[in-house]
Amino acid sequence: MRLAINLSHHISPHTKNTTTTRFASSLRVHATATTTPPNPTHRASIGKQWREYQGINNWDGLLDPLDDALRSEILRYGQFVESAYAAFDFHPNPHPHPHPHSLLPPDSGYRVTATSTPRFVAVSTDEAEVARLGRRDIVIAYRGTITCLEWLENFRAGLTRLDASGQPDASPMVASGFWSLYTSRAREGASLREEVREEVRRLVSAYGGGGPISLTVTGHSLGAALGVLTAYDVARDFGDDALVTAVSFGGPRVGNERFRRELERRGGRVLRIVNAQDVITKVPGVVMEGEGEGWVKRRLSEAGWVYAEVGRELRLRSSDSPRREVRAGNVATCHDLGVYLHLVNSFMSSGCAEERNQMALLSMFGSMGTWHRERSPVA
Repeated sequence: MRLAINLSHHISPHTKNTTTTRFASSLRVHATATTTPPNPTHRASIGKQWREYQGINNWDGLLDPLDDALRSEILRYGQFVESAYAAFDFHPNPHPHPHPHSLLPPDSGYRVTATSTPRFVAVSTDEAEVARLGRRDIVIAYRGTITCLEWLENFRAGLTRLDASGQPDASPMVASGFWSLYTSRAREGASLREEVREEVRRLVSAYGGGGPISLTVTGHSLGAALGVLTAYDVARDFGDDALVTAVSFGGPRVGNERFRRELERRGGRVLRIVNAQDVITKVPGVVMEGEGEGWVKRRLSEAGWVYAEVGRELRLRSSDSPRREVRAGNVATCHDLGVYLHLVNSFMSSGCAEERNQMALLSMFGSMGTWHRERSPVA
């Protein structure tokens, strides 16, 4: 119960504007300004390959090096999350946004159809954008938290079963706090889960006969966890009508191995963008790969603490950034969405990052050698 209450509080946090928060926010704004994809008429057409970019082949051959069209799509979905942050920072209450059409820029090609804290639903309505994408795209965008340090207080609960059958390892299980937040009904109406499923059902029914449809769920931080749960649901309910994909930024672990397998069986795809220096992506619980049944794994499974990494990972590093302030960032800035967008924008391949680090070391040692020569006494 304490976890669910804490998570609900973090959806609309009221935190002091500390130096760290201001720095992280400025990075977010800067990254958004510098990574804004061009308007729909200038973006590359992905219509013929849209299923590959939505993960039908698990993004094989697209991540390292990072395909430019995929980079643009990741940044574009990141901007949907930015819009969710901006909307609900400005309007932090559980009621629909008073001006939903203002959530997205006019040239986005999408129309917002439903809003409530902490998400909005939008559908591509501009026919030029639909043609560029190769399908009608329904987006569910979740915002996360403003700060991340409070997260460590939230991971006190373990996994909970999605059904009542069998042993812990025989049933899909998810973090109980996330599940409670996703499924608990508000005093005045439906749960977040019910709201999203009803709106998706309405849109799929409205657009189902007009060509292919994709359902794309995107979110950051806590919003990434809610996004994976949403993908699990809509893949079951609408997987025959649409390709379901989640694009998550800086998300925590969500469920166990059975949950991952069931999500994949339903046809849900997850692209997990991770900053290796972001502590939030390493919690809650532990990951124990393999089918071994050692006593440690059994004990931890019984306690509800063995998780699995869900989806395909795009691993980035703050230490690889060309910007000094990002490389020197603390735990809060490493988790910031603006930093994630910056890292996606600057990432070429793991080999390029390694080469850049080696050049930086050579430059540093070269400077040290110059300093030493300049200060060495003349023989």
